[in-house]
Amino acid sequence: MDACEVEFLAEKESVTIIPNFSLDKVYLIGGDLGPFNPGLPVQVPLWMAINLKQRQKCRIVPPAWMDVEKLEEIRDAERREETFAPMPNPHYMELTKLLLNHASDNIPKADEIRTLVKDTWDTRIAKLRLSADSFVREQEAHAKLDNLTLMEINTIGTFFTESLNHMYKLRTSLQTPEEGQSQEY
Repeated sequence: MDACEVEFLAEKESVTIIPNFSLDKVYLIGGDLGPFNPGLPVQVPLWMAINLKQRQKCRIVPPAWMDVEKLEEIRDAERREETFAPMPNPHYMELTKLLLNHASDNIPKADEIRTLVKDTWDTRIAKLRLSADSFVREQEAHAKLDNLTLMEINTIGTFFTESLNHMYKLRTSLQTPEEGQSQEY
C-alpha cells in the first residue's frame, strides 16, 4: 500500500459540515447522508466535505482534536513517552493535510496546527527510525507496533521488510550445511 492509498482510506472519515444549501437525504452505497439544511451541521465523509467546500456549498467544521491546545498536549506527550502515544485519530496526518489544503479558511490558527501536527509527526518518525535501528541491530524477529497509524507503518514498512529479508539471507548464508538444510547424496 502506498501513501495515496492510505490517503484514499482517510477520505472515508466523517467530518462535520455546515451546508449553505437544502437537499433531502442522499442515498449512497456507504450509507445515507443528510438531509442538508442551511446552517445545520451534518456528518459526511471527508471526500464529500472537500467536494462541497470546493464548490462553495459548505463550511467544514474542524474535528475537536484539531485545536492548538490539544495538539500541544499530544505533541508534548509524544516527546515525553518512550513508546508511541495514542493519536486522536488513526488518520490524523492525512486529515490535517487534506483539511488544511482545502479548507484552511475554516480552521482557526491553521498555520499553528500545521506546525504542531508536523512536529508530532517528526517526533513519531524519529522514534520509529530509532526503533527500526534497534530492531535490526539486535536482529529481532518481530516488532510490536502499538499506537502507530497506517501512514506511519506505510512510511517504514518497506524498510522493515527489506531488513528482514537481508537478515534472513545473512543468517542462512552463515549456516553450515550440517546446521542448515540436510543434503542427501
